[in-house]
Amino acid sequence: MTAPVLRPARMWPGDVVRVGAVGLRTRPMRAFLSALGIAIGIAAMVAVVGISSSSRADLDRTLASLGTNLLTVSPGSTLTGEQAQLPTESEAMVSRIAPVREVSSIGLLDEAKVYRTGKVPDTETKGLAAYAARTDLRTATGVELTSGVWLNEATGGFPATVLGATAAERLGIGHAAPDVQVLVGGRWFTVIGILDRAPLAPELDTAALVGWPAAQAQLGFDGHPTTIYTRSQDASVADVQGVLGATANPEAPNEVEVSRPSDALAARKAAGEAFTGLLLGLGAVALLVGGVGVANTMVISVLERRSEIGLRRSLGATRGQIRTQFLCESLLLSALGGAGGALIGAIVTAGYAVYQGWPIVIPAWAVAGGVAATLVIGAVAGLYPAIRASRLSPTEALATT
Repeated sequence: MTAPVLRPARMWPGDVVRVGAVGLRTRPMRAFLSALGIAIGIAAMVAVVGISSSSRADLDRTLASLGTNLLTVSPGSTLTGEQAQLPTESEAMVSRIAPVREVSSIGLLDEAKVYRTGKVPDTETKGLAAYAARTDLRTATGVELTSGVWLNEATGGFPATVLGATAAERLGIGHAAPDVQVLVGGRWFTVIGILDRAPLAPELDTAALVGWPAAQAQLGFDGHPTTIYTRSQDASVADVQGVLGATANPEAPNEVEVSRPSDALAARKAAGEAFTGLLLGLGAVALLVGGVGVANTMVISVLERRSEIGLRRSLGATRGQIRTQFLCESLLLSALGGAGGALIGAIVTAGYAVYQGWPIVIPAWAVAGGVAATLVIGAVAGLYPAIRASRLSPTEALATT
Protein backbone atom coordinates (compact mmCIF):
# COMPACT_ATOMS: atom_id res chain seq x y z
CA MET A 1 0.00 0.00 0.00
CA THR A 2 1.46 3.35 -1.08
CA ALA A 3 1.50 6.36 1.20
CA PRO A 4 -0.89 9.16 0.20
CA VAL A 5 0.63 12.20 -1.51
CA LEU A 6 0.30 15.29 0.69
CA ARG A 7 -0.64 18.41 -1.18
CA PRO A 8 -0.32 21.92 0.31
CA ALA A 9 -3.57 23.51 1.36
CA ARG A 10 -5.04 25.79 -1.23
CA MET A 11 -5.41 29.47 -0.30
CA TRP A 12 -8.54 31.15 -1.54
CA PRO A 13 -8.46 34.87 -2.51
CA GLY A 14 -10.10 35.82 0.78
CA ASP A 15 -7.44 33.88 2.70
CA VAL A 16 -4.67 35.61 0.74
CA VAL A 17 -6.09 39.06 1.59
CA ARG A 18 -6.46 38.21 5.28
CA VAL A 19 -2.92 36.84 5.52
CA GLY A 20 -1.55 39.80 3.56
CA ALA A 21 -3.25 42.25 5.91
CA VAL A 22 -1.55 40.74 8.97
CA GLY A 23 1.64 42.72 8.38
CA LEU A 24 -0.33 45.95 8.06
CA ARG A 25 -2.27 45.39 11.27
CA THR A 26 0.78 44.49 13.32
CA ARG A 27 2.75 47.58 12.20
CA PRO A 28 0.07 50.25 11.65
CA MET A 29 2.30 53.34 11.95
CA ARG A 30 4.83 52.04 9.44
CA ALA A 31 2.03 51.05 7.09
CA PHE A 32 0.44 54.48 7.46
CA LEU A 33 3.66 56.35 6.69
CA SER A 34 4.37 54.17 3.66
CA ALA A 35 0.82 54.58 2.34
CA LEU A 36 1.10 58.32 2.95
CA GLY A 37 3.90 58.60 0.41
CA ILE A 38 1.70 56.97 -2.22
CA ALA A 39 -1.29 59.09 -1.16
CA ILE A 40 0.62 62.36 -1.60
CA GLY A 41 1.57 61.48 -5.16
CA ILE A 42 -1.93 60.37 -6.14
CA ALA A 43 -3.56 63.36 -4.39
CA ALA A 44 -1.26 65.72 -6.28
CA MET A 45 -2.06 64.10 -9.63
CA VAL A 46 -5.83 63.96 -9.08
CA ALA A 47 -5.94 67.53 -7.75
CA VAL A 48 -3.88 68.90 -10.62
CA VAL A 49 -6.02 67.19 -13.25
CA GLY A 50 -9.25 68.08 -11.43
CA ILE A 51 -8.40 71.76 -10.89
CA SER A 52 -7.18 72.10 -14.47
CA SER A 53 -10.35 70.44 -15.80
CA SER A 54 -12.55 72.64 -13.61
CA SER A 55 -10.73 75.75 -14.84
CA ARG A 56 -11.17 74.71 -18.47
CA ALA A 57 -14.84 73.95 -17.86
CA ASP A 58 -15.31 77.46 -16.47
CA LEU A 59 -13.49 78.92 -19.49
CA ASP A 60 -15.65 76.90 -21.88
CA ARG A 61 -18.76 78.03 -20.02
CA THR A 62 -17.66 81.66 -20.33
CA LEU A 63 -17.00 81.29 -24.05
CA ALA A 64 -20.33 79.56 -24.55
CA SER A 65 -22.19 82.38 -22.79
CA LEU A 66 -20.35 85.21 -24.59
CA GLY A 67 -20.01 83.57 -27.97
CA THR A 68 -16.94 82.76 -30.04
CA ASN A 69 -18.04 84.66 -33.15
CA LEU A 70 -16.62 88.02 -32.05
CA LEU A 71 -13.84 89.36 -34.32
CA THR A 72 -11.90 92.57 -33.76
CA VAL A 73 -10.16 94.84 -36.25
CA SER A 74 -7.42 97.25 -35.15
CA PRO A 75 -4.69 99.26 -36.89
CA GLY A 76 -1.28 97.63 -37.17
CA SER A 77 2.01 99.20 -38.23
CA THR A 78 3.08 100.82 -41.47
CA LEU A 79 6.09 99.70 -43.49
CA THR A 80 8.15 102.35 -41.73
CA GLY A 81 7.16 101.05 -38.30
CA GLU A 82 4.73 103.85 -37.45
CA GLN A 83 1.26 103.33 -36.03
CA ALA A 84 -1.24 102.83 -38.84
CA GLN A 85 -4.73 104.29 -38.91
CA LEU A 86 -8.09 102.85 -39.94
CA PRO A 87 -10.17 104.91 -42.38
CA THR A 88 -13.14 106.73 -40.90
CA GLU A 89 -15.45 104.75 -43.23
CA SER A 90 -13.98 101.34 -42.29
CA GLU A 91 -16.84 100.53 -39.92
CA ALA A 92 -19.42 101.13 -42.64
CA MET A 93 -17.43 99.02 -45.12
CA VAL A 94 -17.17 96.12 -42.68
CA SER A 95 -20.92 96.21 -42.10
CA ARG A 96 -21.44 95.39 -45.81
CA ILE A 97 -19.87 91.92 -45.43
CA ALA A 98 -22.83 89.57 -45.89
CA PRO A 99 -22.37 87.19 -42.90
CA VAL A 100 -21.64 90.07 -40.49
CA ARG A 101 -24.61 90.61 -38.22
CA GLU A 102 -23.40 93.34 -35.84
CA VAL A 103 -20.69 95.99 -36.07
CA SER A 104 -19.55 98.59 -33.57
CA SER A 105 -16.37 100.45 -32.73
CA ILE A 106 -14.44 102.59 -30.29
CA GLY A 107 -11.88 105.31 -30.95
CA LEU A 108 -8.99 106.05 -28.60
CA LEU A 109 -8.72 109.66 -27.41
CA ASP A 110 -4.95 109.93 -27.06
CA GLU A 111 -4.78 113.28 -25.31
CA ALA A 112 -7.84 112.81 -23.12
CA LYS A 113 -6.72 111.53 -19.72
CA VAL A 114 -9.17 110.45 -17.05
CA TYR A 115 -8.97 111.74 -13.45
CA ARG A 116 -11.25 111.75 -10.42
CA THR A 117 -10.51 115.39 -9.61
CA GLY A 118 -8.42 118.21 -11.01
CA LYS A 119 -5.95 117.92 -8.12
CA VAL A 120 -4.50 114.59 -9.30
CA PRO A 121 -1.01 114.95 -10.85
CA ASP A 122 -1.02 114.55 -14.63
CA THR A 123 1.39 111.61 -14.46
CA GLU A 124 -0.94 109.52 -12.27
CA THR A 125 -3.26 108.24 -14.98
CA LYS A 126 -3.77 104.84 -13.26
CA GLY A 127 -3.66 103.20 -16.67
CA LEU A 128 -7.07 104.56 -17.68
CA ALA A 129 -7.95 105.65 -21.21
CA ALA A 130 -10.81 107.55 -22.80
CA TYR A 131 -12.62 106.21 -25.87
CA ALA A 132 -15.33 107.43 -28.17
CA ALA A 133 -17.97 104.70 -28.33
CA ARG A 134 -20.87 103.85 -30.58
CA THR A 135 -24.26 103.36 -28.97
CA ASP A 136 -24.46 99.74 -30.19
CA LEU A 137 -21.13 98.76 -28.57
CA ARG A 138 -22.73 96.66 -25.82
CA THR A 139 -24.67 94.58 -28.33
CA ALA A 140 -21.53 93.76 -30.31
CA THR A 141 -19.28 92.97 -27.34
CA GLY A 142 -21.86 91.34 -25.08
CA VAL A 143 -20.78 93.35 -22.03
CA GLU A 144 -23.41 94.05 -19.37
CA LEU A 145 -24.06 97.00 -17.07
CA THR A 146 -23.68 96.64 -13.32
CA SER A 147 -25.41 99.96 -12.63
CA GLY A 148 -26.74 103.01 -14.38
CA VAL A 149 -27.61 103.27 -18.06
CA TRP A 150 -25.77 103.01 -21.36
CA LEU A 151 -25.09 105.77 -23.85
CA ASN A 152 -27.93 106.49 -26.27
CA GLU A 153 -28.67 108.94 -29.06
CA ALA A 154 -29.54 111.65 -26.53
CA THR A 155 -26.73 111.26 -23.97
CA GLY A 156 -24.15 110.45 -26.67
CA GLY A 157 -23.97 114.12 -27.62
CA PHE A 158 -23.59 115.42 -24.07
CA PRO A 159 -20.71 115.23 -21.53
CA ALA A 160 -21.71 111.84 -20.17
CA THR A 161 -19.51 108.79 -19.68
CA VAL A 162 -19.80 105.10 -18.87
CA LEU A 163 -16.87 103.59 -16.95
CA GLY A 164 -15.39 100.13 -17.25
CA ALA A 165 -15.33 97.94 -14.16
CA THR A 166 -11.63 98.47 -13.42
CA ALA A 167 -11.82 102.17 -14.22
CA ALA A 168 -14.63 102.64 -11.70
CA GLU A 169 -12.61 100.86 -9.02
CA ARG A 170 -9.47 102.91 -9.63
CA LEU A 171 -11.45 106.15 -9.57
CA GLY A 172 -13.14 105.16 -6.33
CA ILE A 173 -16.64 105.12 -7.80
CA GLY A 174 -18.74 102.27 -6.48
CA HIS A 175 -21.96 103.12 -8.28
CA ALA A 176 -23.17 105.51 -10.91
CA ALA A 177 -25.05 108.52 -9.56
CA PRO A 178 -26.19 111.73 -11.30
CA ASP A 179 -23.88 113.90 -9.21
CA VAL A 180 -20.68 111.82 -9.78
CA GLN A 181 -18.36 113.49 -12.25
CA VAL A 182 -14.88 112.75 -13.58
CA LEU A 183 -12.42 114.73 -15.64
CA VAL A 184 -12.00 113.49 -19.21
CA GLY A 185 -9.56 115.49 -21.29
CA GLY A 186 -9.84 118.43 -18.90
CA ARG A 187 -13.64 118.53 -19.10
CA TRP A 188 -16.16 117.35 -16.54
CA PHE A 189 -18.21 114.34 -17.61
CA THR A 190 -21.06 112.88 -15.60
CA VAL A 191 -20.89 109.14 -14.90
CA ILE A 192 -24.17 107.61 -16.01
CA GLY A 193 -23.24 103.91 -15.88
CA ILE A 194 -20.65 101.31 -14.94
CA LEU A 195 -19.93 98.23 -17.03
CA ASP A 196 -19.42 94.68 -15.84
CA ARG A 197 -16.19 92.82 -16.68
CA ALA A 198 -15.65 92.29 -20.41
CA PRO A 199 -13.70 89.01 -20.88
CA LEU A 200 -13.74 89.25 -24.68
CA ALA A 201 -12.94 92.98 -24.78
CA PRO A 202 -10.61 93.61 -21.81
CA GLU A 203 -9.69 97.09 -23.08
CA LEU A 204 -13.16 98.24 -21.99
CA ASP A 205 -12.43 97.41 -18.34
CA THR A 206 -10.03 100.35 -18.00
CA ALA A 207 -11.95 102.74 -20.25
CA ALA A 208 -14.04 105.84 -19.83
CA LEU A 209 -16.48 105.69 -22.75
CA VAL A 210 -18.09 108.82 -24.14
CA GLY A 211 -20.51 109.24 -27.01
CA TRP A 212 -19.08 109.53 -30.53
CA PRO A 213 -20.63 113.00 -31.17
CA ALA A 214 -19.52 114.31 -27.76
CA ALA A 215 -15.97 113.10 -28.36
CA GLN A 216 -15.84 114.92 -31.69
CA ALA A 217 -17.41 118.10 -30.40
CA GLN A 218 -15.71 118.45 -27.02
CA LEU A 219 -12.53 116.34 -27.07
CA GLY A 220 -11.24 116.86 -30.60
CA PHE A 221 -11.81 113.28 -31.77
CA ASP A 222 -10.89 112.83 -35.46
CA GLY A 223 -13.40 110.02 -36.10
CA HIS A 224 -10.86 107.26 -36.86
CA PRO A 225 -11.82 104.01 -35.03
CA THR A 226 -9.07 102.15 -33.21
CA THR A 227 -11.01 98.91 -32.63
CA ILE A 228 -13.92 97.56 -34.63
CA TYR A 229 -16.01 94.72 -33.16
CA THR A 230 -17.97 92.40 -35.42
CA ARG A 231 -20.35 89.52 -34.78
CA SER A 232 -20.75 87.02 -37.61
CA GLN A 233 -22.68 83.86 -38.29
CA ASP A 234 -20.92 81.01 -36.50
CA ALA A 235 -20.37 79.01 -39.66
CA SER A 236 -18.80 82.01 -41.47
CA VAL A 237 -16.40 83.28 -38.80
CA ALA A 238 -13.30 81.95 -40.58
CA ASP A 239 -14.42 83.38 -43.94
CA VAL A 240 -15.16 86.78 -42.44
CA GLN A 241 -11.82 86.78 -40.65
CA GLY A 242 -10.08 86.25 -43.98
CA VAL A 243 -11.61 89.33 -45.64
CA LEU A 244 -11.84 91.76 -42.73
CA GLY A 245 -8.40 93.28 -43.25
CA ALA A 246 -8.92 94.08 -46.92
CA THR A 247 -12.44 95.34 -46.27
CA ALA A 248 -11.53 97.63 -43.38
CA ASN A 249 -8.62 99.23 -45.24
CA PRO A 250 -8.63 98.34 -48.95
CA GLU A 251 -5.66 100.59 -49.71
CA ALA A 252 -3.37 99.00 -47.09
CA PRO A 253 -4.74 95.64 -45.86
CA ASN A 254 -1.29 94.74 -44.52
CA GLU A 255 -1.65 97.56 -41.98
CA VAL A 256 -4.68 95.95 -40.36
CA GLU A 257 -4.67 93.44 -37.52
CA VAL A 258 -7.59 91.02 -37.27
CA SER A 259 -7.93 88.96 -34.11
CA ARG A 260 -10.40 86.71 -32.41
CA PRO A 261 -10.63 87.32 -28.64
CA SER A 262 -11.46 83.69 -28.00
CA ASP A 263 -8.06 82.81 -29.50
CA ALA A 264 -6.42 84.66 -26.61
CA LEU A 265 -8.49 82.62 -24.18
CA ALA A 266 -7.54 79.46 -26.05
CA ALA A 267 -3.87 80.43 -25.70
CA ARG A 268 -4.39 80.87 -21.98
CA LYS A 269 -6.01 77.43 -21.93
CA ALA A 270 -3.00 75.94 -23.73
CA ALA A 271 -0.65 77.60 -21.25
CA GLY A 272 -2.71 76.12 -18.43
CA GLU A 273 -2.39 72.68 -20.01
CA ALA A 274 1.40 73.07 -20.20
CA PHE A 275 1.48 74.05 -16.55
CA THR A 276 -0.71 71.05 -15.78
CA GLY A 277 1.83 68.79 -17.51
CA LEU A 278 4.58 70.18 -15.29
CA LEU A 279 2.56 69.59 -12.12
CA LEU A 280 1.66 66.08 -13.26
CA GLY A 281 5.38 65.41 -13.63
CA LEU A 282 5.93 66.54 -10.07
CA GLY A 283 3.07 64.30 -8.95
CA ALA A 284 4.68 61.37 -10.78
CA VAL A 285 7.95 62.03 -8.94
CA ALA A 286 6.08 62.04 -5.63
CA LEU A 287 4.43 58.78 -6.65
CA LEU A 288 7.81 57.25 -7.46
CA VAL A 289 9.12 58.31 -4.07
CA GLY A 290 6.09 56.69 -2.48
CA GLY A 291 6.80 53.47 -4.40
CA VAL A 292 10.36 53.46 -3.10
CA GLY A 293 8.95 53.85 0.40
CA VAL A 294 6.69 50.83 -0.11
CA ALA A 295 9.60 48.74 -1.40
CA ASN A 296 11.73 49.77 1.57
CA THR A 297 8.95 48.90 4.01
CA MET A 298 8.43 45.49 2.43
CA VAL A 299 12.18 44.65 2.45
CA ILE A 300 12.42 45.54 6.13
CA SER A 301 9.26 43.56 6.79
CA VAL A 302 10.83 40.46 5.22
CA LEU A 303 13.95 40.83 7.36
CA GLU A 304 11.94 41.32 10.55
CA ARG A 305 9.56 38.42 9.87
CA ARG A 306 12.06 35.70 9.00
CA SER A 307 10.86 33.61 11.92
CA GLU A 308 7.26 33.87 10.71
CA ILE A 309 8.34 32.87 7.21
CA GLY A 310 10.35 29.92 8.56
CA LEU A 311 7.47 28.74 10.72
CA ARG A 312 4.99 28.91 7.85
CA ARG A 313 7.38 27.10 5.55
CA SER A 314 7.94 24.37 8.15
CA LEU A 315 4.16 23.95 8.48
CA GLY A 316 3.85 23.30 4.76
CA ALA A 317 3.45 26.73 3.11
CA THR A 318 4.90 26.69 -0.38
CA ARG A 319 7.20 29.27 -1.85
CA GLY A 320 4.37 30.45 -4.07
CA GLN A 321 2.13 31.03 -1.06
CA ILE A 322 4.84 33.03 0.74
CA ARG A 323 5.46 35.05 -2.39
CA THR A 324 1.74 35.69 -2.82
CA GLN A 325 1.39 36.76 0.82
CA PHE A 326 4.04 39.48 0.64
CA LEU A 327 2.98 40.62 -2.82
CA CYS A 328 -0.59 40.91 -1.57
CA GLU A 329 0.62 42.91 1.43
CA SER A 330 2.44 45.32 -0.89
CA LEU A 331 -0.64 45.68 -3.09
CA LEU A 332 -2.86 46.35 -0.08
CA LEU A 333 -0.43 48.98 1.18
CA SER A 334 -0.39 50.72 -2.20
CA ALA A 335 -4.15 50.41 -2.66
CA LEU A 336 -4.77 52.10 0.70
CA GLY A 337 -2.46 54.93 -0.29
CA GLY A 338 -4.05 55.22 -3.75
CA ALA A 339 -7.62 55.29 -2.44
CA GLY A 340 -6.71 57.81 0.25
CA GLY A 341 -4.82 59.97 -2.25
CA ALA A 342 -7.69 59.92 -4.74
CA LEU A 343 -10.11 60.98 -1.99
CA ILE A 344 -7.83 63.79 -0.82
CA GLY A 345 -7.29 64.98 -4.40
CA ALA A 346 -11.04 65.01 -5.04
CA ILE A 347 -11.69 66.99 -1.85
CA VAL A 348 -8.97 69.53 -2.72
CA THR A 349 -10.37 69.91 -6.25
CA ALA A 350 -13.93 70.40 -5.01
CA GLY A 351 -12.88 72.91 -2.36
CA TYR A 352 -10.78 75.00 -4.75
CA ALA A 353 -13.43 74.91 -7.48
CA VAL A 354 -16.11 76.09 -5.04
CA TYR A 355 -13.79 78.85 -3.80
CA GLN A 356 -13.19 80.06 -7.37
CA GLY A 357 -16.82 79.66 -8.41
CA TRP A 358 -15.96 77.04 -11.03
CA PRO A 359 -17.94 73.91 -11.91
CA ILE A 360 -16.51 70.87 -10.13
CA VAL A 361 -14.96 68.52 -12.68
CA ILE A 362 -13.03 65.46 -11.49
CA PRO A 363 -12.31 63.21 -14.48
CA ALA A 364 -13.03 59.57 -13.71
CA TRP A 365 -9.98 58.52 -15.73
CA ALA A 366 -7.73 60.52 -13.40
CA VAL A 367 -9.07 58.76 -10.30
CA ALA A 368 -9.11 55.31 -11.90
CA GLY A 369 -5.72 55.86 -13.49
CA GLY A 370 -4.24 57.03 -10.19
CA VAL A 371 -5.47 53.98 -8.29
CA ALA A 372 -4.33 51.69 -11.12
CA ALA A 373 -0.90 53.34 -11.04
CA THR A 374 -0.60 52.65 -7.33
CA LEU A 375 -1.38 48.97 -7.87
CA VAL A 376 1.30 48.74 -10.56
CA ILE A 377 3.80 50.49 -8.31
CA GLY A 378 2.79 48.26 -5.41
CA ALA A 379 3.32 45.14 -7.53
CA VAL A 380 6.72 46.34 -8.76
CA ALA A 381 7.80 47.54 -5.33
CA GLY A 382 6.71 44.34 -3.60
CA LEU A 383 8.00 41.88 -6.19
CA TYR A 384 11.62 41.71 -4.99
CA PRO A 385 10.74 41.45 -1.26
CA ALA A 386 8.16 38.75 -2.08
CA ILE A 387 10.66 36.71 -4.11
CA ARG A 388 13.27 37.15 -1.39
CA ALA A 389 10.86 35.95 1.26
CA SER A 390 9.85 32.90 -0.79
CA ARG A 391 13.49 31.82 -1.23
CA LEU A 392 14.12 31.54 2.50
CA SER A 393 14.32 27.88 3.54
CA PRO A 394 12.61 26.85 6.81
CA THR A 395 15.88 25.87 8.49
CA GLU A 396 17.63 29.11 7.44
CA ALA A 397 14.78 31.28 8.61
CA LEU A 398 14.35 29.51 11.95
CA ALA A 399 18.09 29.33 12.59
CA THR A 400 18.43 33.13 12.45
CA THR A 401 15.70 33.86 14.97
